[in-house]
Amino acid sequence: MSDDTLDVTGGCCCGKVRFTATKVRPTVSECHCTMCRRQSGHRYATTQTNTENLVLEGAGNITWFEGSASAQRGFCTTCGSHLFWRPAEQDHYAILAAAIDEPNDLKMARHIFVADKGGYYEIEDGNPQYAASASAQD
Repeated sequence: MSDDTLDVTGGCCCGKVRFTATKVRPTVSECHCTMCRRQSGHRYATTQTNTENLVLEGAGNITWFEGSASAQRGFCTTCGSHLFWRPAEQDHYAILAAAIDEPNDLKMARHIFVADKGGYYEIEDGNPQYAASASAQD
């Protein structure tokens, strides 16, 4: 990650889960894969930080759903707010942009897995689009 990072706070709708994260990437990736769309009801916008930079309050209120062998998705057990995505064998968390308190300085940067995007919307913000992951470009 670059030196251009943010410190943020956030949490779920009901307040049972709160977090503080440092060294957060200031850019947001929006995932259009089928799994992200089904879980969230639309698209899944995230930023990320390394595991050691995330402090959780109320971690016992997070349910981790293993949708595949490669990652887990964390949501509040009480209110269902989507909070995190974490890869199985990497040392970082993707944090749902909507779970981060406002105001913040996050900026939309890219769209990933657009080959799977829903047919009911268009991507028209001019940011780069990748058929699959953009990890090679990060």
